[in-house]
Amino acid sequence: MAARGLGKGLDALIPQDKVPVKKESGKTTTKKGEGVEYVKISLVEPNPKQPRKTFSEDDLQELSDSIKQNGIIQPILVQQRKDHYEIIAGERRWRASRLAGLKEVPVIIRDYSEETILKISLLENTQRKDLNPIEEALAYKRLMDEFGKTQDEIAEEMSKSRVSIANTIRLLKLCTQVQDMLIDEMISEGHARALLGIDDSEEQYKMAMQAFDEKLSVREVEKMVKKSNDPKANKEKNKKADQDYIYTDLEEKLKIALGTKVAICAKDAEKGKIEIDYYSKEDLERITDQLLGNNE
Repeated sequence: MAARGLGKGLDALIPQDKVPVKKESGKTTTKKGEGVEYVKISLVEPNPKQPRKTFSEDDLQELSDSIKQNGIIQPILVQQRKDHYEIIAGERRWRASRLAGLKEVPVIIRDYSEETILKISLLENTQRKDLNPIEEALAYKRLMDEFGKTQDEIAEEMSKSRVSIANTIRLLKLCTQVQDMLIDEMISEGHARALLGIDDSEEQYKMAMQAFDEKLSVREVEKMVKKSNDPKANKEKNKKADQDYIYTDLEEKLKIALGTKVAICAKDAEKGKIEIDYYSKEDLERITDQLLGNNE
């Protein structure tokens, strides 16, 4: 199945004709005869279920400056509710228009089902690459949960491969902290997919932070995940953890017995050294007496 051609489905639902920058009456018409209304911007509100939740302030300011200069080139697609117009497509234009101080905006009023509205929002945002991977995954999941769509059906309607849809939805299996890192662009989608190989949430987040702090490549993270899942490597890791616990316990006992800081430095499983701190000549003599049993 082709993974391209997003625009074809979008064009069939959202008119792409330019509209006049300045209105001559309350209503104007595009070349195709699509009615364009000018309505008060205060009567237009975003769709609370719209997939996109984040907007770049810099991008909005740039679009706002363009709108001040040229007006809105493409009308906002809306659906009429009881006392307002709900945005189907064009929330970014609406936000930038408010920023530009517009009192009215051009809209095209349509009447769609909730499923169609969601698909239009998905098509518009994915075509413009405005959705982060988690927003896109949540929208696909909503199509499946609320409207009974299969991954194959979503893939066909979105002009994407089924594998692409499946891989995106799988990102929702990441722990919340790692999803937030993906949203904040601390890690890439490639890093996130590699981390799906880690089942333990704490380990997953720890590895994601390591990837971010050390600027690791996707390939390096894949190697880390593979090593983490290697039974032999895990056995050695658990063995070391057990040894560390034993050393910590012995350090605490020696600290209590000698009344000073003690560190056990292991070279391997059999050999190492013990470091005992003293803080004065008298302290050294006290510790020496304890070790030699001269406590009379």
